[in-house]
Amino acid sequence: MSVAITIENVNRKFGAVEALKDINLHIEKGEFLCLLGPSGCGKSTLLRLIAGLDMPTSGKILLDNKDATFVPPSKRNFGIVFQSYALFPNLTAFENVAYGLRNKKISSKNIFSIVDEMFKMINLSDAKKRYPAQLSGGEQQRVALARALVQNPGFLLLDEPLSALDAKVRLNLRKEICRIQKELGITTIMVTHDQDEALTMADRIVVMNKAQIMQSGTPQEIYGKPVNRFVADFVGSINFISTEDNETVAVRPENISLSFEYDKSAIRAELSDIEFRGSFLRLTANVDNMVWHEKLMIDIPFREAKNLELKTGKSVYLRLPEEGLINVETA
Repeated sequence: MSVAITIENVNRKFGAVEALKDINLHIEKGEFLCLLGPSGCGKSTLLRLIAGLDMPTSGKILLDNKDATFVPPSKRNFGIVFQSYALFPNLTAFENVAYGLRNKKISSKNIFSIVDEMFKMINLSDAKKRYPAQLSGGEQQRVALARALVQNPGFLLLDEPLSALDAKVRLNLRKEICRIQKELGITTIMVTHDQDEALTMADRIVVMNKAQIMQSGTPQEIYGKPVNRFVADFVGSINFISTEDNETVAVRPENISLSFEYDKSAIRAELSDIEFRGSFLRLTANVDNMVWHEKLMIDIPFREAKNLELKTGKSVYLRLPEEGLINVETA
């Protein structure tokens, strides 16, 4: 694949505050990339720089291998969708999507045809004549997505587009956005603080913290092979264990095996909490021996757990599979 966007040694300061520190990143054409991190980590600032809504203190931004660092937003050929929808309340859904085309020398017949196809793509053809106030949050966001895509932009920017929606609508819209992105093959960059969104939607995740990139990789790499303690802790649930030689290893709760039968090679523990999580149970077990003094989380599928006599205070034996251990000593 060829590179669509290149970020070279980009820094952004606001007075003495470093919002971005030495950012280097290549985004391939057709890629769905998520910028993931906590509030204030710099992910939205980076999106604004890519859009040209802000300028770096130093460094370069290249679009299709051409220096676009100081090119205005109107010349960057992107579509953008915000958390707040930002639809015109006095225009119908159809006119909201058609708005940008009205300023071009396109016939009304062609505008109708183009916009009509966009509404088919977002599965909202029956809502064209409705006003934003007559649409649900999910429908408004689909209209905002159609408006961003109707002018065939070179890339798409999504700034926390799902965070204002309720859980079920959010899940459905995730799938819709991924379907549309794959259908169009458009380079897409989405800012989110939601790890589930990033894991389920992205081709690649860039985890950020304190103005820097912590790790870049596929969802499987970020989850299964985090490079440091921050990434391991931020993406998914995890146990950190201090070993005899003062190193720290980590293990995901679903990788710990539990048994009630004595096993000299396993770790004896006592169940202290049992939490129902729908498809699985989250157990907490206290380990207290000469080597460890830890609380460990263990996840067990509910279909398996319902056949076990689980209760707090019960002794269990835990196995930590060697292939499931993650070394985070350098974090």
